[in-house]
Amino acid sequence: MAQSLSKLFVHIIFHIKNTSVPIRQQEADELYAYIGSIIKDRQSIPIIINGVDDHIHILCVLSKNVALADLLEDVKKYSSAWIKTKDNYYKTFAWQGGYAGFSVSPSLCDKTKQYIKKQKEHHKKLTFQEEYLMFLKEYGIEYDERYLWRD
Repeated sequence: MAQSLSKLFVHIIFHIKNTSVPIRQQEADELYAYIGSIIKDRQSIPIIINGVDDHIHILCVLSKNVALADLLEDVKKYSSAWIKTKDNYYKTFAWQGGYAGFSVSPSLCDKTKQYIKKQKEHHKKLTFQEEYLMFLKEYGIEYDERYLWRD
């Protein structure tokens, strides 16, 4: 095959450090837009980005030229540095080191987009930990709970 072709939909979740200040609503949309620009700069396509004060969800098409770990390293590094310039409130802001990345079938992209869009509603009923464990179980990912919630 002479060409490399792919279309990989990925649902990404990551959390702020336990010692970090939460993301305020007034900066959230601008933060999501900034993260979208980082994703675009890495030859990937952001579809939807949303979250609540302590974590974020991203649905994107991952470039065939970028590893997921490298994309997330850049997203976290640059968005953390950027938000610290917004207000002194964010001087201690930091993302946790880990993340979750789940492949999404094209047939489930609309359902995933709606799930991400309704984060505030979901988290009236469900904690981040409950949500995260639900995804790990749904995808059959083995984990050691001793290490899930550490910074």
